[in-house]
Amino acid sequence: MENSDWSKELFESLSFPTLILSADMTVTAANKKLLDKYGCREQDLIGKKCNQILCKSEEPCPESSCPIARVLTEKKGASTIQQITGPDGEELYEDRVCSPIFNEKGDMGYVMLSLRDVTRTKLLDLELRRTDEFLENIIASSVSAIVVADMKGVILLMNESARKLFGYTDSMAVGNSIAEYLYTPGGARSVMKKLRSPDYGGVGKLYTTEMTIIHSSGKEIPVEMNASIIYQDGKEIATMGIYTDLRPKIEIEKKLKEAERIKLMQSNKMASLGQLAAGVAHEINNPLSGILIDASLVLEELDGDSPIKKDIQNIIDDTNRCKEIVKNLLVYSRQTEFKKVIFNINDVIEQTFSFLREHALLQNITVNKEFSSSMVLCKGDKNQLIQVFTNLIINAAHAMDGKGDLTIRTSKDKPKGEIYIEISDTGCGISEEDLPKIFDHFFTTKEEGKGTGLGLGAVKGIIEEHGGTIKVKYTCPEGTTFLIVMPLVKVTESTPM
Repeated sequence: MENSDWSKELFESLSFPTLILSADMTVTAANKKLLDKYGCREQDLIGKKCNQILCKSEEPCPESSCPIARVLTEKKGASTIQQITGPDGEELYEDRVCSPIFNEKGDMGYVMLSLRDVTRTKLLDLELRRTDEFLENIIASSVSAIVVADMKGVILLMNESARKLFGYTDSMAVGNSIAEYLYTPGGARSVMKKLRSPDYGGVGKLYTTEMTIIHSSGKEIPVEMNASIIYQDGKEIATMGIYTDLRPKIEIEKKLKEAERIKLMQSNKMASLGQLAAGVAHEINNPLSGILIDASLVLEELDGDSPIKKDIQNIIDDTNRCKEIVKNLLVYSRQTEFKKVIFNINDVIEQTFSFLREHALLQNITVNKEFSSSMVLCKGDKNQLIQVFTNLIINAAHAMDGKGDLTIRTSKDKPKGEIYIEISDTGCGISEEDLPKIFDHFFTTKEEGKGTGLGLGAVKGIIEEHGGTIKVKYTCPEGTTFLIVMPLVKVTESTPM
């Protein structure tokens, strides 16, 4: 190189692969480290353009991205980090540092270009950026409200959940000293005092605590808060708070308390009703006993061919039925014992229909009995179950307005030990709104004075006392089917009948 003011030894001692370029970007010299890097001789490079060596291209690099072009224009050092492909196809990063070379007259005639491998540093930087972005995404997408502030109360970060909770926009919060105004007066100082104490989770930590924050509108909001101090080299540099809005939880607790209050009121009503039922039952029993005695005496006095003998017998049968209903009222009010015997469920259903033979609602209804051909034995109180079937049959008749088809099916599953009783009607069905409430006590869809709302609630209670279940199997505007499942009694030689 002409008029060189440095020695060959100095050039060769440089730590990085280096080229000397003329003003037209032609290579004029290359040190040994560069020749080793590219595996060539100096005479192979001298006279070539830098883009032919560095970019392996005959086309000059765009001036906007070329540090050499900037050095020639601005006459001061420039650098750029370039991603390149290594000899084995690996991803490498190279810092290309360009420095101007001036002669004694102050004119710039050459540029020195050094190539520095910064792959390890660059990859670490990229990994750090990816980690930072990942953490930022976690914070940004968290459903918990997160706020980070420096030790002077300047907000450094407020995620979307926090902005919604506190009522601030990003521009209103970040960079402004408002941390103190996020709490009730003295709240921020109280938090810092607890954070620096070992009594609330350890120094630098604040375990979950309830407190009140202030919305930008001035509204107070109850929250649960976790907090921590962020340290750097043992020095406090920031604080982080994580907040959970307690308003939904408080609202749910309020509703639960109200539900418990209503449930208690209903329990009190049920207790009062039980006492009332017991009183009514005892009052009715006396006249019923008188009717039964008088009717029985009349029957004994009648001739065998008397035209009213059948009517008197019906009076006796219906009076006995009324007495059984009274017994059920006493059972409902827990005033009598639950008596269990073994019987065929088909017989109990038949007996129910015999009691209802003259009921006006059933006169225009077609009854279909699809009973199991074999005995379906059940253990329980026959009179209570008659009341169950009476209630369900009358309900079905009401649903059909006294006209339609009523079907009762019985079957059993011996391996499962279960009895199935289905009662189907062709009535109007049960509305979606009413369906969840039909077994509630005091619920009724009948007009005032035509129903107590106790029917299906009492039915469910009796079935459950027998170890069974009852549910609506199917309902639509064309009809409803109730399914009763009860334990099956297996027949043995010692089974009492």
